[in-house]
Amino acid sequence: MSDDPTQLILLAQGQPQPQGSLTGLMVPMILMVVIFYFLLIRPQQKKAKEHTKMVDSLKSGDSVVTRGGVVGAVQSVKDTTVSIRSLESKFEVEKYAIERVIKDKSDLKDNK
Repeated sequence: MSDDPTQLILLAQGQPQPQGSLTGLMVPMILMVVIFYFLLIRPQQKKAKEHTKMVDSLKSGDSVVTRGGVVGAVQSVKDTTVSIRSLESKFEVEKYAIERVIKDKSDLKDNK
């Protein structure tokens, strides 16, 4: 072999680089899963639990807003449905379609 520096550089570049260990690759993946859990999954589960609690506590006379935007008063509550009266109309919706319960008229204006 000659002492030419360009040949030494080419030989050094041809050497494979050392690979990272499997644990070195797993740490960022685990960290990403933990971040997704705390930023996306946990808040969604908490919101769903609060909604279920709110729907289970519905009673006659509560003012509610449906997901479709209909404002009315609860007439009766059944296992999976709720009868709502809005002005001259009376209709029945699934419990999951109730968006929120209105405590007073200011709630209706604040949560547009």
